[in-house]
Amino acid sequence: MQSLFRWCGWVGCSLLIVVFLSACPARQSPRTPDAPPALTPSSQQSGFDISTAPDEDPLSDPGRRVETRIADGPQTGGELQDIRFDYDAFDLSPTAREVLQTNADWLRRNPTARVEIEGHCDNRGTVEYNLALGSERARSAYDYLVSLGIASDRLSTISYGEEAPLCAEDSEACWRQNRRAHFLIISR
Repeated sequence: MQSLFRWCGWVGCSLLIVVFLSACPARQSPRTPDAPPALTPSSQQSGFDISTAPDEDPLSDPGRRVETRIADGPQTGGELQDIRFDYDAFDLSPTAREVLQTNADWLRRNPTARVEIEGHCDNRGTVEYNLALGSERARSAYDYLVSLGIASDRLSTISYGEEAPLCAEDSEACWRQNRRAHFLIISR
């Protein structure tokens, strides 16, 4: 009799566990994010899948080009100036190269300074894509500064993707501000 009660106890417990587990939502295994696509400068190839990408180049309007040149210029108030990037691109414009030359001059005058180059994007595209694009933007600035003679051990890069915007509106003027490489002095 005692073994019958023990057997019923095991069966009852087993049934309770089955009922409990069937009532719980199914656990999904954690998803490993896909590797971001290999990026190439937009002037060479654009194979990126950004679902909110405009049908045409957002800078194709001549009036916008003038505004872009102004926005690409040095920003006031800092020792090192940000550079701006075109939509879906990490190649350096002539204006960005001029700003980087000015930043390199400052780094030469301050030989002990170390700088972190932050890559930023607008909020269009996936998180993974924007992190990869931000990384490429920071790397473009890094490579150019090294080509100008700045020691690579004085520079580091990081990507913030779309996570640290300067502007939060959904407009081309705002997106243009967010597509940048920012130079943060981490030590003097």
